[in-house]
Amino acid sequence: MHRRARVARQIFAIALVSFVLSFVHRTAPAAIAGELTQAFSISAAVLGTLAATYFYVYTLLQIPVGVLADTLGPRRILTAGSAIAAVGSLLFALAPGWEIAAVGRTLVGIGVSVAFLAVLKVSAVWFVPGRFATLVGVTMFAGNLGAVAAGAPLAWAVTLTSWRVVFVAIAAASALLALATWLRVRDSPQQLGFAPVAEAVPASAARVPWLQALARVLANRTTWPAFVANAGIGGSYLAFAGLWGVPYLQQVYGMPRVAAAQHTSLLLLGVAFGSLAIGVISDRLRSRHAVMRAFVVAYALSWLPWLAQVDWPMWATLGWFFVMGLLIPGFTLSWTIAKEANPPQYSGIATSVVNVGIFLGTGILQPLVGWVLDQGRAAGDLAGAWAGGIWIMAGAAGVGALMTFLVGKPRSAAAA
Repeated sequence: MHRRARVARQIFAIALVSFVLSFVHRTAPAAIAGELTQAFSISAAVLGTLAATYFYVYTLLQIPVGVLADTLGPRRILTAGSAIAAVGSLLFALAPGWEIAAVGRTLVGIGVSVAFLAVLKVSAVWFVPGRFATLVGVTMFAGNLGAVAAGAPLAWAVTLTSWRVVFVAIAAASALLALATWLRVRDSPQQLGFAPVAEAVPASAARVPWLQALARVLANRTTWPAFVANAGIGGSYLAFAGLWGVPYLQQVYGMPRVAAAQHTSLLLLGVAFGSLAIGVISDRLRSRHAVMRAFVVAYALSWLPWLAQVDWPMWATLGWFFVMGLLIPGFTLSWTIAKEANPPQYSGIATSVVNVGIFLGTGILQPLVGWVLDQGRAAGDLAGAWAGGIWIMAGAAGVGALMTFLVGKPRSAAAA
Protein backbone atom coordinates (compact mmCIF):
# COMPACT_ATOMS: atom_id res chain seq x y z
CA MET A 1 0.00 0.00 0.00
CA HIS A 2 2.82 2.39 0.88
CA ARG A 3 4.60 1.69 -2.42
CA ARG A 4 1.40 2.25 -4.38
CA ALA A 5 0.83 5.56 -2.60
CA ARG A 6 4.37 6.65 -3.42
CA VAL A 7 3.98 5.69 -7.08
CA ALA A 8 0.61 7.46 -7.23
CA ARG A 9 2.16 10.64 -5.87
CA GLN A 10 5.00 10.46 -8.40
CA ILE A 11 2.62 10.01 -11.32
CA PHE A 12 0.40 12.80 -10.04
CA ALA A 13 3.43 15.09 -9.68
CA ILE A 14 4.57 14.55 -13.29
CA ALA A 15 1.07 15.19 -14.61
CA LEU A 16 0.90 18.24 -12.38
CA VAL A 17 4.06 19.72 -13.90
CA SER A 18 2.35 19.52 -17.30
CA PHE A 19 -0.54 21.52 -15.91
CA VAL A 20 1.81 24.09 -14.36
CA LEU A 21 3.46 24.65 -17.74
CA SER A 22 0.04 25.05 -19.34
CA PHE A 23 -0.64 27.92 -16.95
CA VAL A 24 2.67 29.54 -17.80
CA HIS A 25 1.65 29.51 -21.46
CA ARG A 26 -1.86 30.67 -20.61
CA THR A 27 -0.98 33.87 -18.78
CA ALA A 28 2.43 34.83 -20.22
CA PRO A 29 1.01 37.24 -22.87
CA ALA A 30 -0.14 39.61 -20.11
CA ALA A 31 3.45 40.21 -18.98
CA ILE A 32 4.81 40.65 -22.51
CA ALA A 33 1.83 42.39 -24.14
CA GLY A 34 3.92 45.48 -24.93
CA GLU A 35 6.75 43.43 -26.44
CA LEU A 36 4.35 41.43 -28.61
CA THR A 37 2.64 44.60 -29.83
CA GLN A 38 5.97 46.16 -30.79
CA ALA A 39 7.57 43.01 -32.20
CA PHE A 40 4.68 42.26 -34.54
CA SER A 41 3.26 45.83 -35.00
CA ILE A 42 -0.29 44.76 -34.15
CA SER A 43 -3.43 46.40 -32.74
CA ALA A 44 -5.13 45.56 -29.45
CA ALA A 45 -7.75 43.45 -31.24
CA VAL A 46 -5.07 41.42 -33.03
CA LEU A 47 -3.14 41.05 -29.77
CA GLY A 48 -6.33 39.74 -28.16
CA THR A 49 -6.80 37.31 -31.03
CA LEU A 50 -3.17 36.16 -30.84
CA ALA A 51 -3.47 35.49 -27.10
CA ALA A 52 -6.88 33.85 -27.53
CA THR A 53 -5.67 31.47 -30.27
CA TYR A 54 -4.52 29.23 -27.43
CA PHE A 55 -8.04 29.24 -26.01
CA TYR A 56 -9.78 28.60 -29.34
CA VAL A 57 -7.96 25.34 -29.93
CA TYR A 58 -8.17 24.50 -26.23
CA THR A 59 -11.95 24.91 -26.44
CA LEU A 60 -12.31 22.73 -29.53
CA LEU A 61 -10.19 19.95 -28.09
CA GLN A 62 -11.62 19.63 -24.60
CA ILE A 63 -14.27 17.01 -25.39
CA PRO A 64 -12.00 14.99 -27.72
CA VAL A 65 -9.30 15.12 -25.04
CA GLY A 66 -11.81 13.92 -22.45
CA VAL A 67 -12.60 10.96 -24.69
CA LEU A 68 -8.89 10.26 -25.20
CA ALA A 69 -8.25 10.47 -21.46
CA ASP A 70 -10.87 7.75 -20.96
CA THR A 71 -9.70 5.61 -23.90
CA LEU A 72 -5.96 6.09 -24.57
CA GLY A 73 -5.13 7.05 -20.99
CA PRO A 74 -3.11 9.93 -19.52
CA ARG A 75 0.35 8.51 -20.29
CA ARG A 76 0.03 8.69 -24.07
CA ILE A 77 -1.84 11.97 -24.28
CA LEU A 78 0.48 13.75 -21.83
CA THR A 79 3.60 12.58 -23.66
CA ALA A 80 2.28 13.65 -27.04
CA GLY A 81 0.89 16.90 -25.64
CA SER A 82 4.18 17.95 -24.05
CA ALA A 83 6.07 17.21 -27.28
CA ILE A 84 3.62 19.28 -29.37
CA ALA A 85 3.76 22.14 -26.85
CA ALA A 86 7.56 22.13 -27.10
CA VAL A 87 7.39 22.54 -30.88
CA GLY A 88 4.74 25.26 -30.58
CA SER A 89 6.67 27.21 -27.96
CA LEU A 90 9.82 27.13 -30.09
CA LEU A 91 7.90 28.31 -33.16
CA PHE A 92 6.32 31.13 -31.13
CA ALA A 93 9.76 32.19 -29.87
CA LEU A 94 11.27 32.32 -33.37
CA ALA A 95 8.25 33.75 -35.23
CA PRO A 96 9.09 36.66 -37.59
CA GLY A 97 5.46 37.83 -37.68
CA TRP A 98 2.25 37.48 -35.71
CA GLU A 99 0.78 34.96 -38.15
CA ILE A 100 3.59 32.46 -37.47
CA ALA A 101 3.36 33.28 -33.77
CA ALA A 102 -0.34 32.41 -33.92
CA VAL A 103 0.53 29.03 -35.46
CA GLY A 104 2.97 28.42 -32.62
CA ARG A 105 0.39 29.51 -30.08
CA THR A 106 -2.10 27.13 -31.71
CA LEU A 107 0.33 24.21 -31.38
CA VAL A 108 0.91 25.15 -27.74
CA GLY A 109 -2.85 25.15 -27.18
CA ILE A 110 -3.12 21.71 -28.78
CA GLY A 111 -0.29 20.36 -26.65
CA VAL A 112 -1.31 21.68 -23.27
CA SER A 113 -5.03 21.05 -23.81
CA VAL A 114 -4.52 17.53 -22.48
CA ALA A 115 -2.87 18.51 -19.20
CA PHE A 116 -5.78 19.32 -16.93
CA LEU A 117 -8.02 16.44 -17.94
CA ALA A 118 -5.10 14.04 -17.70
CA VAL A 119 -4.47 15.22 -14.13
CA LEU A 120 -8.15 14.70 -13.32
CA LYS A 121 -8.03 11.22 -14.82
CA VAL A 122 -4.94 10.36 -12.79
CA SER A 123 -6.70 11.68 -9.68
CA ALA A 124 -9.79 9.58 -10.41
CA VAL A 125 -8.02 6.27 -11.04
CA TRP A 126 -5.04 6.46 -8.65
CA PHE A 127 -6.73 7.97 -5.57
CA VAL A 128 -9.86 7.25 -3.54
CA PRO A 129 -12.98 9.29 -4.44
CA GLY A 130 -13.05 11.25 -1.19
CA ARG A 131 -9.82 13.01 -2.12
CA PHE A 132 -10.87 14.17 -5.58
CA ALA A 133 -11.91 17.74 -4.74
CA THR A 134 -8.81 18.17 -2.59
CA LEU A 135 -6.62 16.98 -5.46
CA VAL A 136 -8.39 19.41 -7.80
CA GLY A 137 -7.54 22.13 -5.29
CA VAL A 138 -3.90 21.05 -5.19
CA THR A 139 -3.87 21.00 -8.99
CA MET A 140 -5.24 24.53 -9.27
CA PHE A 141 -2.88 25.72 -6.53
CA ALA A 142 0.15 24.43 -8.44
CA GLY A 143 -1.16 25.63 -11.80
CA ASN A 144 -1.68 29.13 -10.55
CA LEU A 145 1.81 29.20 -9.10
CA GLY A 146 2.88 28.61 -12.69
CA ALA A 147 0.72 31.54 -13.70
CA VAL A 148 2.38 33.65 -10.98
CA ALA A 149 5.74 32.76 -12.52
CA ALA A 150 4.41 34.04 -15.85
CA GLY A 151 3.50 37.38 -14.23
CA ALA A 152 5.92 39.64 -12.38
CA PRO A 153 8.89 37.21 -12.56
CA LEU A 154 8.50 36.93 -16.34
CA ALA A 155 8.13 40.71 -16.66
CA TRP A 156 11.37 41.04 -14.69
CA ALA A 157 13.13 38.34 -16.74
CA VAL A 158 12.24 40.13 -19.95
CA THR A 159 14.12 43.18 -18.69
CA LEU A 160 17.26 41.01 -18.49
CA THR A 161 16.85 39.04 -21.71
CA SER A 162 14.21 38.80 -24.43
CA TRP A 163 10.79 37.18 -24.40
CA ARG A 164 12.00 34.96 -27.24
CA VAL A 165 14.76 33.44 -25.09
CA VAL A 166 12.21 32.75 -22.35
CA PHE A 167 9.98 30.79 -24.70
CA VAL A 168 12.92 28.78 -26.05
CA ALA A 169 13.59 27.75 -22.44
CA ILE A 170 9.93 26.79 -21.98
CA ALA A 171 10.14 24.68 -25.14
CA ALA A 172 13.12 22.80 -23.72
CA ALA A 173 11.29 22.18 -20.44
CA SER A 174 8.28 20.80 -22.33
CA ALA A 175 10.48 18.40 -24.30
CA LEU A 176 12.09 17.06 -21.12
CA LEU A 177 8.64 16.64 -19.58
CA ALA A 178 7.48 14.54 -22.54
CA LEU A 179 10.37 12.15 -21.91
CA ALA A 180 9.72 11.93 -18.17
CA THR A 181 6.01 11.26 -18.76
CA TRP A 182 6.64 8.34 -21.10
CA LEU A 183 9.13 6.77 -18.72
CA ARG A 184 7.24 7.17 -15.43
CA VAL A 185 3.49 7.68 -15.88
CA ARG A 186 1.08 4.73 -16.00
CA ASP A 187 -2.65 4.84 -16.71
CA SER A 188 -3.89 2.76 -13.78
CA PRO A 189 -2.67 0.93 -10.66
CA GLN A 190 -3.40 -2.40 -12.34
CA GLN A 191 -0.67 -1.76 -14.94
CA LEU A 192 1.90 -1.95 -12.13
CA GLY A 193 0.27 -4.90 -10.38
CA PHE A 194 -1.60 -2.88 -7.74
CA ALA A 195 -5.24 -3.36 -6.77
CA PRO A 196 -7.67 -0.80 -8.25
CA VAL A 197 -9.07 2.03 -6.12
CA ALA A 198 -12.75 2.26 -5.17
CA GLU A 199 -13.68 3.85 -8.49
CA ALA A 200 -12.32 1.03 -10.63
CA VAL A 201 -14.31 0.63 -13.81
CA PRO A 202 -16.30 -2.60 -14.19
CA ALA A 203 -15.35 -4.47 -17.36
CA SER A 204 -18.91 -4.32 -18.67
CA ALA A 205 -19.07 -0.56 -18.20
CA ALA A 206 -15.73 -0.03 -19.94
CA ARG A 207 -17.15 -1.50 -23.13
CA VAL A 208 -19.69 1.33 -23.54
CA PRO A 209 -18.78 3.20 -26.78
CA TRP A 210 -17.34 6.65 -26.15
CA LEU A 211 -19.98 8.35 -28.32
CA GLN A 212 -22.73 6.79 -26.23
CA ALA A 213 -20.90 7.86 -23.08
CA LEU A 214 -20.64 11.43 -24.39
CA ALA A 215 -24.35 11.45 -25.20
CA ARG A 216 -25.17 10.34 -21.66
CA VAL A 217 -23.00 13.08 -20.18
CA LEU A 218 -24.53 15.74 -22.45
CA ALA A 219 -28.04 14.59 -21.56
CA ASN A 220 -27.34 15.18 -17.87
CA ARG A 221 -29.10 18.43 -16.88
CA THR A 222 -26.46 19.12 -14.25
CA THR A 223 -23.91 19.74 -17.00
CA TRP A 224 -25.10 22.92 -18.70
CA PRO A 225 -25.50 25.49 -15.91
CA ALA A 226 -22.00 24.55 -14.76
CA PHE A 227 -20.77 25.02 -18.34
CA VAL A 228 -22.15 28.58 -18.51
CA ALA A 229 -20.90 29.38 -15.00
CA ASN A 230 -17.42 28.34 -16.09
CA ALA A 231 -17.66 30.52 -19.20
CA GLY A 232 -18.52 33.59 -17.11
CA ILE A 233 -16.29 33.11 -14.09
CA GLY A 234 -13.33 31.35 -15.71
CA GLY A 235 -13.58 33.47 -18.86
CA SER A 236 -13.53 36.80 -17.04
CA TYR A 237 -10.69 35.63 -14.81
CA LEU A 238 -8.43 34.43 -17.63
CA ALA A 239 -9.25 37.34 -19.92
CA PHE A 240 -8.19 39.74 -17.17
CA ALA A 241 -5.27 37.88 -15.60
CA GLY A 242 -4.08 36.36 -18.87
CA LEU A 243 -3.99 39.50 -21.02
CA TRP A 244 -5.79 42.72 -20.11
CA GLY A 245 -5.00 43.20 -16.41
CA VAL A 246 -1.47 44.55 -16.89
CA PRO A 247 -2.33 47.00 -19.74
CA TYR A 248 -5.39 48.16 -17.78
CA LEU A 249 -3.35 49.10 -14.72
CA GLN A 250 -0.66 50.73 -16.87
CA GLN A 251 -3.01 52.84 -18.98
CA VAL A 252 -5.73 53.68 -16.45
CA TYR A 253 -3.76 53.89 -13.20
CA GLY A 254 -0.40 54.87 -14.68
CA MET A 255 1.51 51.98 -13.12
CA PRO A 256 4.87 50.82 -14.49
CA ARG A 257 4.75 47.37 -16.07
CA VAL A 258 6.49 45.52 -13.26
CA ALA A 259 4.12 47.03 -10.66
CA ALA A 260 1.11 46.15 -12.82
CA ALA A 261 2.43 42.60 -13.25
CA GLN A 262 2.82 42.35 -9.47
CA HIS A 263 -0.93 42.95 -9.19
CA THR A 264 -1.83 40.15 -11.58
CA SER A 265 0.72 37.92 -9.85
CA LEU A 266 -1.05 38.56 -6.53
CA LEU A 267 -4.38 37.81 -8.20
CA LEU A 268 -2.99 34.49 -9.42
CA LEU A 269 -1.41 33.78 -6.04
CA GLY A 270 -4.82 34.34 -4.46
CA VAL A 271 -6.32 31.89 -6.95
CA ALA A 272 -3.65 29.36 -6.00
CA PHE A 273 -4.39 29.55 -2.27
CA GLY A 274 -8.13 29.82 -2.83
CA SER A 275 -8.06 26.69 -5.01
CA LEU A 276 -6.25 24.73 -2.34
CA ALA A 277 -8.66 25.92 0.34
CA ILE A 278 -11.89 25.38 -1.57
CA GLY A 279 -11.14 21.75 -2.36
CA VAL A 280 -10.41 20.97 1.28
CA ILE A 281 -13.43 22.95 2.51
CA SER A 282 -15.73 21.25 0.03
CA ASP A 283 -14.53 17.74 0.88
CA ARG A 284 -14.72 18.32 4.63
CA LEU A 285 -18.14 20.00 4.57
CA ARG A 286 -19.32 17.54 1.91
CA SER A 287 -20.82 20.52 0.18
CA ARG A 288 -20.25 21.46 -3.45
CA HIS A 289 -23.09 23.78 -4.41
CA ALA A 290 -23.26 26.09 -1.38
CA VAL A 291 -19.49 26.57 -1.25
CA MET A 292 -19.32 27.24 -4.99
CA ARG A 293 -22.11 29.82 -4.88
CA ALA A 294 -20.69 31.68 -1.91
CA PHE A 295 -17.30 32.06 -3.57
CA VAL A 296 -18.40 33.02 -7.09
CA VAL A 297 -21.04 35.54 -5.98
CA ALA A 298 -18.42 37.26 -3.84
CA TYR A 299 -16.04 37.22 -6.82
CA ALA A 300 -18.62 38.87 -9.09
CA LEU A 301 -19.12 41.60 -6.48
CA SER A 302 -15.35 42.11 -6.21
CA TRP A 303 -15.40 43.81 -9.63
CA LEU A 304 -17.35 46.76 -8.19
CA PRO A 305 -14.29 48.90 -7.27
CA TRP A 306 -13.00 48.69 -10.84
CA LEU A 307 -16.43 49.50 -12.24
CA ALA A 308 -16.50 52.56 -9.98
CA GLN A 309 -12.87 53.38 -10.91
CA VAL A 310 -11.89 53.76 -7.26
CA ASP A 311 -8.53 55.53 -6.94
CA TRP A 312 -6.91 53.47 -4.19
CA PRO A 313 -3.32 53.60 -2.92
CA MET A 314 -1.00 50.89 -4.21
CA TRP A 315 -1.20 48.71 -1.09
CA ALA A 316 -5.00 48.65 -1.31
CA THR A 317 -5.11 47.68 -4.99
CA LEU A 318 -2.56 44.93 -4.35
CA GLY A 319 -4.65 43.62 -1.46
CA TRP A 320 -7.86 43.71 -3.47
CA PHE A 321 -6.33 41.78 -6.35
CA PHE A 322 -5.31 39.09 -3.88
CA VAL A 323 -8.84 38.97 -2.42
CA MET A 324 -10.33 38.65 -5.91
CA GLY A 325 -8.00 35.74 -6.54
CA LEU A 326 -9.06 33.97 -3.34
CA LEU A 327 -12.70 34.08 -4.48
CA ILE A 328 -12.29 32.99 -8.11
CA PRO A 329 -11.79 29.24 -7.48
CA GLY A 330 -15.44 28.73 -6.60
CA PHE A 331 -16.00 27.75 -10.23
CA THR A 332 -13.52 24.86 -9.94
CA LEU A 333 -16.08 22.81 -8.02
CA SER A 334 -17.97 22.43 -11.29
CA TRP A 335 -15.49 19.70 -12.22
CA THR A 336 -16.21 17.78 -9.05
CA ILE A 337 -19.96 18.22 -9.58
CA ALA A 338 -19.66 16.93 -13.15
CA LYS A 339 -17.58 13.95 -12.04
CA GLU A 340 -19.99 13.02 -9.25
CA ALA A 341 -23.01 13.40 -11.53
CA ASN A 342 -21.78 10.75 -13.96
CA PRO A 343 -20.41 7.18 -13.84
CA PRO A 344 -16.70 7.09 -12.88
CA GLN A 345 -15.64 5.60 -16.21
CA TYR A 346 -16.88 8.81 -17.87
CA SER A 347 -14.95 11.14 -15.57
CA GLY A 348 -12.70 12.43 -18.35
CA ILE A 349 -15.62 13.15 -20.68
CA ALA A 350 -17.78 14.72 -17.96
CA THR A 351 -15.11 17.11 -16.73
CA SER A 352 -14.09 18.00 -20.28
CA VAL A 353 -17.60 19.12 -21.20
CA VAL A 354 -17.89 21.68 -18.40
CA ASN A 355 -14.24 22.64 -18.89
CA VAL A 356 -15.02 23.81 -22.43
CA GLY A 357 -16.96 26.74 -20.97
CA ILE A 358 -13.87 28.29 -19.40
CA PHE A 359 -11.90 28.50 -22.59
CA LEU A 360 -14.82 29.37 -24.80
CA GLY A 361 -15.55 32.31 -22.48
CA THR A 362 -11.92 33.42 -22.53
CA GLY A 363 -11.66 33.06 -26.30
CA ILE A 364 -14.65 35.37 -26.70
CA LEU A 365 -13.75 37.93 -24.04
CA GLN A 366 -10.09 38.55 -24.87
CA PRO A 367 -10.60 39.76 -28.47
CA LEU A 368 -13.92 41.42 -27.59
CA VAL A 369 -12.23 43.64 -25.01
CA GLY A 370 -9.43 44.32 -27.50
CA TRP A 371 -11.98 45.42 -30.11
CA VAL A 372 -13.61 47.78 -27.60
CA LEU A 373 -10.19 49.27 -26.82
CA ASP A 374 -9.41 49.79 -30.49
CA GLN A 375 -12.74 51.56 -30.99
CA GLY A 376 -12.10 53.81 -28.01
CA ARG A 377 -8.57 54.60 -29.11
CA ALA A 378 -9.82 55.52 -32.59
CA ALA A 379 -12.44 57.81 -31.03
CA GLY A 380 -9.91 59.40 -28.68
CA ASP A 381 -11.59 58.02 -25.55
CA LEU A 382 -9.30 55.28 -24.26
CA ALA A 383 -10.45 55.77 -20.67
CA GLY A 384 -14.06 55.21 -21.69
CA ALA A 385 -13.05 52.18 -23.70
CA TRP A 386 -11.32 50.67 -20.67
CA ALA A 387 -14.47 51.28 -18.64
CA GLY A 388 -16.43 49.39 -21.30
CA GLY A 389 -13.92 46.53 -21.27
CA ILE A 390 -14.16 46.21 -17.50
CA TRP A 391 -17.97 46.18 -17.73
CA ILE A 392 -17.79 43.32 -20.23
CA MET A 393 -15.61 41.17 -17.97
CA ALA A 394 -17.55 42.07 -14.83
CA GLY A 395 -20.83 41.32 -16.59
CA ALA A 396 -19.55 37.90 -17.63
CA ALA A 397 -18.60 37.21 -14.01
CA GLY A 398 -22.10 38.22 -12.89
CA VAL A 399 -23.79 35.92 -15.39
CA GLY A 400 -21.54 33.06 -14.29
CA ALA A 401 -22.42 33.65 -10.65
CA LEU A 402 -26.15 33.64 -11.40
CA MET A 403 -25.85 30.35 -13.27
CA THR A 404 -24.49 28.56 -10.22
CA PHE A 405 -27.96 28.85 -8.69
CA LEU A 406 -29.29 26.66 -11.51
CA VAL A 407 -26.81 23.87 -10.90
CA GLY A 408 -28.87 21.05 -9.42
CA LYS A 409 -27.87 18.26 -7.11
CA PRO A 410 -25.86 15.66 -9.01
CA ARG A 411 -27.46 12.38 -9.80
CA SER A 412 -25.84 9.20 -8.63
CA ALA A 413 -23.52 7.49 -11.04
CA ALA A 414 -25.86 4.58 -11.30
CA ALA A 415 -28.70 6.78 -12.40
CA ALA A 416 -26.68 8.66 -15.01
